[in-house]
Amino acid sequence: MAPNPQCAALAAAKEKKGMSYAQIAQQIGKPEQHVIDICTGAATPTTDEFNALARVLGITSAPPHDAAHVTKSA
Repeated sequence: MAPNPQCAALAAAKEKKGMSYAQIAQQIGKPEQHVIDICTGAATPTTDEFNALARVLGITSAPPHDAAHVTKSA
């Protein structure tokens, strides 16, 4: 069983969309394990990756400015 996302909004959006990590990964063109790592906080996404995840999951509000939502330069 895949771990739950670290971000509550990400977890809620993933559940609402009914998408697996594999489906999300396919949509954004990244490996499934990388998507899992981003969602669980094991990896820091680039701004483009973060925006792609938000787009696929239908998240339109800006993320909070805290350590769980930081991005890195591409």
